[in-house]
Amino acid sequence: MTAWPFDTDAKRNDPLTVLRIPVVTSFKPRWKYIAAYIDVDTSKYSWGSTERPTDAEAEMIGSFIEEYKHHWFRESYHRKLAERPLDVDSGCNTTIFIKYGPDDWGYRRCSWEHGPLFVPSGPTLRGTKHEYAKNAGPLSLEQVMDLCHTVSEEPMPHWLKWKADHSEIFPATPKES
Repeated sequence: MTAWPFDTDAKRNDPLTVLRIPVVTSFKPRWKYIAAYIDVDTSKYSWGSTERPTDAEAEMIGSFIEEYKHHWFRESYHRKLAERPLDVDSGCNTTIFIKYGPDDWGYRRCSWEHGPLFVPSGPTLRGTKHEYAKNAGPLSLEQVMDLCHTVSEEPMPHWLKWKADHSEIFPATPKES
């Protein structure tokens, strides 16, 4: 069996790993993945979840990783990344996704030192003084990904174009009125 360099961070035999999605057990993994899904023991941590991504959501996370590579890296570096079973880069600020429940997602960046653990806050914090109310949940995975790509009010054009170009993964939804 080939050595697994990510033993301290990512589950080797998780079905998402086949899709190059690291499944981490800590909100501060040692490796700098482009993005990851967190699977935590809910008996130890109140912010955890027993929910798993659906097949469609797993495709979205995989596409999120591909968009990052497409936007930031040259094709020659894509080939270098492909030499490992998961996409890691020393310059990445890992985005970690958490699923609280059906159509109820959050994310965090590994560089965050202050503020909320995940945005939006998990269900146990909603409606309390500890909720991060600026982006209240629940939010779908796509809404959370839009939030990841938002600097001011709207998601960045390169992300919107990516979603439009990959409508089989991100089907157009009518805007809320």
